[in-house]
This record gives sequence, C-alpha cells and structure tokens, in this order.
Amino acid sequence: MRIPLPRPRSLAGQLFAVQAVLLAVVVAGYALFTYVSDRGQAEEAARRQAMAVARAVSDAPSVRSAARGADPSAELQPYAVRVMRDTGVDFVTIMDPGGIRWTHPDEEQIGRRFRGHIARALRGESFTETYTGTLGPSVRAVTPVEDGGEVVGLVSAGIKVEVISERAREQLTALVGVAAGALALGAVGTYVINARLRRHTHGMNATELSRMHDYHQAALHAVREGLLMLDGRYRIALINDGGRELLGVPAGQDVIGRPVAGLGLPAPLTGALLASEPRVDEVHLTADRVLVVNTSPVSGGEHRGTVVTLRDVTELQSLMGELDSERGFSQALRSQAHEAANRLHTVVSLIELGRAEEAVEFATAELELAQALTDQVVAAVREPVLAALLLGKTAQANERGVELVVTQDSRLDDRLLPDALPARDLVTILGNLIDNAVDAAQGGVRARVTVAAYTTGAEEAGPELVLRVSDTGTGVDPAHAGLVFRRGFSTKPAGPGGRGLGLALVRQAVHRHGGTLSVAEAAGGGAEFEVRLPLAGGDAADTLCTPGTGASAGRPALSRGDA
Repeated sequence: MRIPLPRPRSLAGQLFAVQAVLLAVVVAGYALFTYVSDRGQAEEAARRQAMAVARAVSDAPSVRSAARGADPSAELQPYAVRVMRDTGVDFVTIMDPGGIRWTHPDEEQIGRRFRGHIARALRGESFTETYTGTLGPSVRAVTPVEDGGEVVGLVSAGIKVEVISERAREQLTALVGVAAGALALGAVGTYVINARLRRHTHGMNATELSRMHDYHQAALHAVREGLLMLDGRYRIALINDGGRELLGVPAGQDVIGRPVAGLGLPAPLTGALLASEPRVDEVHLTADRVLVVNTSPVSGGEHRGTVVTLRDVTELQSLMGELDSERGFSQALRSQAHEAANRLHTVVSLIELGRAEEAVEFATAELELAQALTDQVVAAVREPVLAALLLGKTAQANERGVELVVTQDSRLDDRLLPDALPARDLVTILGNLIDNAVDAAQGGVRARVTVAAYTTGAEEAGPELVLRVSDTGTGVDPAHAGLVFRRGFSTKPAGPGGRGLGLALVRQAVHRHGGTLSVAEAAGGGAEFEVRLPLAGGDAADTLCTPGTGASAGRPALSRGDA
C-alpha cells in the first residue's frame, strides 16, 4: 500500500511559519538579554545599597562610641537590627578590627569571626564583593569605622544573592508577559497578512508558483497571436512576442510602463486600445498589416486595466478579396454561359433557316470583339496577373451594367516592375479601386469606369508606376476627400460584412511601397483615383513610353461595349 506523501505547505503557510519562528526567536532573545541586563543592574543596585548602608552605619557617632565601650554588642545589636529593618538589607554586621562580630542577624553568630575579606578595610578602604557567608552567597560592602584616624571597627552590610535573583525573576515574569503579548499580537498580524496572501496565491506553494510562472512565460512566447495587457492608466504592463511583431515594436525595445498612446500606432487603433468599453473583432490597419482587435476591461469595482488580443488577418483579408473576385468571375462566367447558349441557339436557328452566311457573321462578331478586347488588354498590360484581373473585372462590370474601359495609352511591361512590388499588392490596389468605381458608377445612364495603367519617368522622383481609375458616379464630396481612405468610412449603406475597408487597404499598400494616393473630380464627372508608386532601378526609365493624360483625356479606348 502506497502511503500518500503530504502536500507541501502553501507559500503563505511557509511564510507564516518562518515569520512566527523569527518573531519567537526575536522575543526570546530580547527577553534573555533583558534578564541578563536586569540581573546585572540588580546586582549593581544591591552593591550601591549595601555600600550606602555600611557607610551610614560607620559614620554614626553612636557606633564609634560603642566600639570603644566595654560591651559593644549590647549597644550595637539592637541598632543593627533596626537598620536592617529600615533599609531592607539582609544583614548588618559590626565587628572589631580583628573580625570578631559584635552584631549579626543570628545572635548565635555573635562573637565568632566574620567570613569574608577585611584587609582592605583595615587600610581605610571601602569595597564591595560577592561572598558566601553564614547566610549564603551575598553581595556585601565592607567599610572601616574610624575615630581620630584610627580604625576602631568594621561594618559590613549585604543583600543575599537569592534576593537579587528573586527581583530579577519578578522583572523577567513581567517581561515574559509582555513578550507573550507581543508574540500573540505578531502571530495574529502575521496570520491575517498570510491569509490575504493565501487568497492571492490561491493556496499554492512556492514550487507551484514557480512552475506556473515558467508555463506562463512559455505560453506567452509560444502563442503567435498578439497579447497586450494595459494597467489602469493605459500603460503597457505586458506584451508578448506576437504583440511586438504585430504592432511593429522592436524586440529589444523596452516598452513596459510606457503609455500605449506613445507607440506611434494609427489613431483608430490607438482609440480602440484606449476605449473603456469592450471591442469585439474590430478590424484595424497598421502600416503593413490588417489586425482583428479584441479588448476586455479588467474591473473589480474600478477600472484596473485592459486585456487586448491581436490577430493578423492580412493574408486572410487578401484571400477574401481574391475569393470575392473569384465569386464575381464565376457569376460573370455563369451569365456569359447563359448568353452564349442563347447565341448558340440563334446560330443553330439561322442555319436551319438556310441563312448560313448570317449565322457565321453573327457568331464571329462577338468572338472578334472578345478577342480584340483580350488582345488590347494583354498588349497594354503585359503583367499576367494584372491582365487577368482587368479581363475578369471587365466581365464582372459588364454583368452589373457598367462599361469598364482600359485606355489605349496604357502600357505596363512586367519587366519594369521590381521584385519589391509584388503582383498581389498591385491586385489589392487596382482591384479595390475598380470595385469601388463600379459601385459608384452602377445605375447611371452612362455607367462607365475607365482604367489607365502606365509607367512614367519623373525627372525628380525617378520612374513611377501610375494607376488611374475614374468613374461616372456622383463623385467625392471635397469635404470627405481626406476621409474616404480611413477604415470604416463609407457613404454607402453598410452591407452584411461592413464597408469602408477597400480604400483603406489601398492606402495601406500604397504607403507600404512609398507611393502616393489621391482623389479628384474626373473630367466627365464622378471621381478619379490616382496611385503613383516609385519603381526601383535606373534602367526602367530608358524603356518607358510617353504617357497619355489618362481617363480624364477622353482618348478612345476599346471595351466590351464597343461594337
């Protein structure tokens, strides 16, 4: 049978035991020191008392007179007894210079020799000593009785050692009582403090707390999601590696204790972190990331801090954008398949009617237009991903009743695009601008979206990639020109997934590559968004084409709406 080992004491219990033992040792040590000190003081007081009594007796004229009388004991014994009673000493012994007692508390000892040293007194010197006499150990004083310069007798007064010890014991008893009270009070205080500590540590011992701390540190470094803890004054109390990475805080920078407002984060994100109410799955943009932010205030009757979790959904947001595009493409293909089926039925019917030439003309007209559109887009935009994006967006816009036009002056060679400018970011920029323009133009009498994409050589800034998208919608209110790129801002009704994120992602991608983004009124009405991205390398400027004026120039262009 295995005997279960006792569980180690909790940290609070260990501290209580240590504090109780320490307090008991301190009190016991102080009591011992006080006892020894008081005993020494009691002996010194007894010496002074004995010396004072002995000198007072030796200076009495009656004692000097009796010392020269015929029967000193008869006169001095009553006097000595009275002095003992009045002064509280245990004995007063008066003797002749030879040490023969004239007085003693025990009358049987009168006439016998004094037990002690008298040589110094015979030389006229007063002194004290501890000696064991007929009454036991005592602290005594011996002084000479002088008459006319001659020692005619000796006086010894003393207090028994056991009396001194009794006085010290009485003081020790009082001290022990005070010490016991102090120990009890200290124990109660220690118990109260450790009971509170026990509540805070949940009764765990030091080993468990150390293990929990190790797990806590390991978990913080293992979790890739960002974790940020703020105190009641919105200062950083804790941040893990994931939080540093997502917020762009260098690994070696000490930010503990700094206000979260001093991290240089975007204003909307800082506002979410400083909010007193909880935030649930809010999407915020940093310089190069899309973050989902959740905040939960820590309260216990007052605001004690905030726990913040951060999730990086940059890749997910990009994939969602691609999924939306694919969904749009599939819907457009489904619609085109329906139209193709109708045209095929028409061709078959014309053949059955014996009108083969008209059937061929009808069938090839649409193919020529589609091929011409593909040829123009591929010739203008040789970057395959962007070319595919434009073809898909053209079909998607046509499905929604919007004519999407790629200007004839668009020229974009994929050899000019540096590796630092990935196609995914260009898809994010151009795709969101086109989607925004199609939404704005949809429903108009002449719903049209114009796209221009080309490279240009700027004398001061160097070669640039220019993307310009304009629409025939209602345009952008000049009062809102600085707000349209802010996350969450939209003049359109909110959809099930929310609005106001597309242009914010465009601005994020443009700023990440050091470009500029602007909005103005288009020449034919509506809004015109222009993106300029710097291109690295000096060879690109040698192969740049001369750009046109873009959508606002109104140059002819081929689109699916042209016959």
